[in-house]
This record gives sequence, C-alpha cells and structure tokens, in this order.
Amino acid sequence: MSIYLITGGARSGKSTYAENLALKLCKDSSRRCYIATAEAFDDEMRDRIRLHQERRADKFFTIEAPIELSKAVSDVCEGGKADVILIDCLTVWTGNLFYHDRLDEKEKLLSVLRKATCDVVLVTNETGMGIVPDNALSRRFRDEAGYLNQAVASIADVVALMVCGLPVFVKGSL
Repeated sequence: MSIYLITGGARSGKSTYAENLALKLCKDSSRRCYIATAEAFDDEMRDRIRLHQERRADKFFTIEAPIELSKAVSDVCEGGKADVILIDCLTVWTGNLFYHDRLDEKEKLLSVLRKATCDVVLVTNETGMGIVPDNALSRRFRDEAGYLNQAVASIADVVALMVCGLPVFVKGSL
C-alpha cells in the first residue's frame, strides 16, 4: 500500500487531483473513504464544505474527523473497511488542533500512517511560500503545518506539488 501527499497553494487543484487519484486507485465506491477534517465555523466554510460534498457525492463514503484523524484512519484502514482513504485536508486539521489545543494528535497520525494497510491520499497546503505572517500565532501555525508536511512527505511514496492544476512530482511518480 502507498501513501500519496498532494500539496500546493490555494485553488491549485489539490482536492480534485486527489479525488481523481483515489478513483483510479480503487474502482469500488463502497471501498473508497473520504475523511473530511473541516469544521464549519462560518458561512464561507459551510459553502466550501457543501461544494466538496457535492463534488464527491456518491463516489466515497465519508467520515468527519476534525480532531481524531489517526483514530479514523486506523478504524477504516486497519478495520478493512476501505482500500483507499482520501484525507482532505491536513492544513485545516492543523488549524483545528490549534483551536482545540490538541497538537499531540500529529504524532498519532504519523504513527498510524507508517502502519497503513490501505492506500492513503492526503491533501495539504503549502503554507510557507508566501509572505512571513505578521503575528506570532500565524507564524507558529505556518511552521507547524510545514513541519507536519515534511514529516508526512518523509514517509510518503509519492509527493505531488500542484501548480495551475498540474501535478509536479517532487518524490516518486504514478
């Protein structure tokens, strides 16, 4: 089984690419799991979530895991419930961990990914390519997201950077 990390900037095509990859990895929709990490704190986020839900429709079964992502991955993968898991998105999840003061969850996820017995496709944002944030909390978030991305990339079989809707393979290939 393989781990795929899909990264890039905002609106670079990460989620669409990851969804299409998961469809190719597993032909049976009942064996494709989408783990959503977003929490709807405002109307704009509710609209984003709704668009993602509409796009994937009946192509995946969905689990909401805004905090305990490692438990969700373990339950699905180790429990034999899916052949591929799509996690969207690590950056949103990191924000949830900050909000709920649960940064300890990151190491749990890395441990579960190292033992995964099904394909796992992870979506994340490349947060470190822009300007340096003007406040300590934002800088800490950017740093934590970057550290998590590095850790996941180190265990991933394939890392793709999305640029204008196109994958640039940083590690491995399809």
